[in-house]
Amino acid sequence: MASSEMWQAAALFMIMFQCSVRGQISYSIPEEMAKGSIVGNISQGLGLDLKRLKSGKARIFAGDNTEYVGLNNERGILHTEEKIDREALCAKTTPCALHVQLILENPFEWYDVTVEITDINDNAPSFPKGEITFEISESAITGARFMLENAIDLDVGSNCHLSYSLKPTDNFVLSLQSQTDGDRNMEMVLQKTLDRENKKQLSLLLTAVDGGEPQLTSTVRIHVTVLDHNDNPPVFSHRVYKAILAENTPKDTVITSVSASDADEGSNAIITYYMSGTGDVNDLFMVDARSGEISLKGSADFEKARRYQINIQARDQGGLSDSCKVIVDLTDMNDNKPMISIVSMSNSISEESRPGIVVAMLNVNDLDSGLNGQVHCHINDNIPFAIASSSSFFSLQTEQELDRERESEYNISVICTDEGVPALSSSVSLRVQISDVNDNAPVFEKTIYEACVVENNTPGVSIFSVKASDADWNQNARVSYILEDSTVNGVSVSSYMSVQPDSGLVTAMRSFDYETLKDFHFRVKAQDGGSPPLSSNATVKITIQDQNDNAPQVLYPVQTGGSVVAEIVPRAADVGYLVTKVVAVDVDSGQNAWLSYKLQKATDRAMFEVGLQNGEIRTVRQVTDKDAVKQKLTVVVEDNGQPSRSAVVSINVAVADSFPEVLSDFKDFTHKKQYNDHLTFYLVLALAAVSFLFITCVVVIISVKIYRWRQSRFVYQSNLPVIPYYPPHYADTGVTGTLPHGYNYEVCMTTDSRKSDCKFSTLGGQSVLVVDPSFTETMQHNIKKNNDVEGEYSTSQKPPNSDWRFPPNQRPGPSGQQRFHTLQQRWTPYEKSRAGVRPDEAGAGPGVIAGTGPWPNPPTEAEQLQALMAAANEASEATATLGPRYNLQYGPEYRQNVYIPGSTATLTANPQQQVPQQALPPPQALPPAEVPKAAQTPASKKKPTKKDKK
Repeated sequence: MASSEMWQAAALFMIMFQCSVRGQISYSIPEEMAKGSIVGNISQGLGLDLKRLKSGKARIFAGDNTEYVGLNNERGILHTEEKIDREALCAKTTPCALHVQLILENPFEWYDVTVEITDINDNAPSFPKGEITFEISESAITGARFMLENAIDLDVGSNCHLSYSLKPTDNFVLSLQSQTDGDRNMEMVLQKTLDRENKKQLSLLLTAVDGGEPQLTSTVRIHVTVLDHNDNPPVFSHRVYKAILAENTPKDTVITSVSASDADEGSNAIITYYMSGTGDVNDLFMVDARSGEISLKGSADFEKARRYQINIQARDQGGLSDSCKVIVDLTDMNDNKPMISIVSMSNSISEESRPGIVVAMLNVNDLDSGLNGQVHCHINDNIPFAIASSSSFFSLQTEQELDRERESEYNISVICTDEGVPALSSSVSLRVQISDVNDNAPVFEKTIYEACVVENNTPGVSIFSVKASDADWNQNARVSYILEDSTVNGVSVSSYMSVQPDSGLVTAMRSFDYETLKDFHFRVKAQDGGSPPLSSNATVKITIQDQNDNAPQVLYPVQTGGSVVAEIVPRAADVGYLVTKVVAVDVDSGQNAWLSYKLQKATDRAMFEVGLQNGEIRTVRQVTDKDAVKQKLTVVVEDNGQPSRSAVVSINVAVADSFPEVLSDFKDFTHKKQYNDHLTFYLVLALAAVSFLFITCVVVIISVKIYRWRQSRFVYQSNLPVIPYYPPHYADTGVTGTLPHGYNYEVCMTTDSRKSDCKFSTLGGQSVLVVDPSFTETMQHNIKKNNDVEGEYSTSQKPPNSDWRFPPNQRPGPSGQQRFHTLQQRWTPYEKSRAGVRPDEAGAGPGVIAGTGPWPNPPTEAEQLQALMAAANEASEATATLGPRYNLQYGPEYRQNVYIPGSTATLTANPQQQVPQQALPPPQALPPAEVPKAAQTPASKKKPTKKDKK
């Protein structure tokens, strides 16, 4: 009866639920399926497209948070998430089903899915005890019944239908009796009296077999002890007892009591009560062995089980017993708060969302029943949201239009309360952010901006900033400033001003001139970064402030360059006579254009005055005959700016009565030298130029002196075998010796040659040895020493070197082998030779090439050429021997071309290629020798004249 009522309630619930869901589907699967086993194709079953499952983020929602089944969105397959044990899930409840929901979003839909778990024979029967013991009196009559505990099979249906067998059956047989509730009592019936003297102990085997495929069995051993005579068993007053228990009843509360009686007397009438059940019943209830009172041992929970059945057994001391059943029904109490689960939640919603948009979906479940399980939900007031219910699902929806600028987020508290007494409630807090939409244009702080800038400003100077704000957020509130295109005096405004896009800083792009442009205006647009962008405009007016940057301009009298303009003042003019009026203008404005006139210069200051404001030149006294005809006035026109600027005008005034009289006196005005205002500047410039040239010359002379000193110091102190080259500038300017021509001599010496025996003498007393200014300190030292002892060498000559006796090709010096160490040349005039005769006197014939030297034979031109060629060859050999260090920095520079004095022939010396020498002509006849003059004393020395130098 109770089972049918539950099914009717479930059917009614399903009918009500179908009104709130889109559809439902049921599947049936056996228990203990492997993980990932296919339950069914839910897309085909519900007629849903796979794309809909993906776009709607389909998922399975289980109210008890235990996910036994899952959904494959790619295939639309419903599969098991783990093995399902029907006995653990539903115990004895049939049918056993999982009720889940398929949730879809965008738009929100849900479907009820029922998965029935069918039982398989996976549990064998089991007896509560491992063995059963009976003590039976031998006086027990045939037909005596002994209650046996039924085996427990956790399966349901046919799998839990048990059949029993008892062996051996000599004394006892099994008896199964069906009860009104469908259960069966198993009893062992004595079919043959016991004989304690014949057999004191009996051992029986009880076997239980279920009805599944394959069949599973269980056995228990029954030990029977035969006692002495006790022929009346206990008898309960009722076979079934009923009790009602409210859940959450405190422990140790007595629920009901049972009672049994025994017709025997004495110890055989003493009855003991005990519970024969197992499982949750033994954990929840207990019976007093003496009184038969049944009390609560644990905590009863209506949501776990609504009815309990307790098997009570009464046994006397003789082993006789009887049994009864106690049924306890639980009543529900409001002891469970509603449980709120967030099925779907949108953390952010656009502010342009329409009313009725679902923001969150909640599932509310109350484990209580009846009014205790009925739940209603509400939210806090004064927010643009509402909550709607459908069965156990509640949706949070927008009720009014949203504005992020008014409220950027909402903290919504959803409170769910049941109908119990007292009512219990639960709450959940939802945070919903309102996403921004570009619905607000930027707003300037001012609609019209005014600013001033002084003329002649620096291009690029910052003037001021415009500022606009946007009530939107993030990118929609990012304001950019744009200069709208317009023209000022026909020119684009962008050439005048610029606006920084990020900061709104207004910058001048050019230098302004107040006289050209006094003010202008343009428009600045503020545009946000939304899509599409919104913008607003502001007008900017720029006023140019005047500066005193223009000097006054004299309009009259007109200043001409070539002609003379003069104002005529008659001699009979009275005091205050208006001579002329200076007219000037200033293009500036305001105080900068206020002009004042002053008389700066005048031929006669006591005669004229200038009006300070009007520029009128008037006489201040009577003109007399003594006054000069020509009067020159200089008037300064000055403005009132800071600093002030001025202009000067010169006015010629003629004191005369007629024009011809004036013309005769003013005809030479144009020929006078005008005063030059720049004369001082030119004088200073000329003085600076002269000073610069003087300082430059001093620096050059000092530099040359330092350079020569460093060169002489280098040659004097160096120990390297340097062979410098000295240009052939040694000339016998006097030509008083025996040589008919001037000759040049090249002397190659070492750095230590100042210590050698090299001597220099002059050819005749008036000959001058001219040395190149680039000569080294060594040669200068020797020349100085020779000049000091010149008198001695001119009066007493050393005897000639004996080398003159050798042929020219064997002599040392210019005609022999050249050496790069100390080279000595002694030159003695022919008249002062101590020995030897002239070549013709020595027997040389006219065809013999004789030297022209004074001792004993002067060198011929061929000998001089051979000496130069030998020196050039040995320079090449020294370069090859000494290596790269013997270069132009350390050694002499030999020229490639050799010029022969007194001849037009030019020879080239090349160490790598020998060129045949040109034959020389025979020497000319020697002129008669002149007697050398006396040597000059230091006092008689004088510089050669220009004629001598020529």
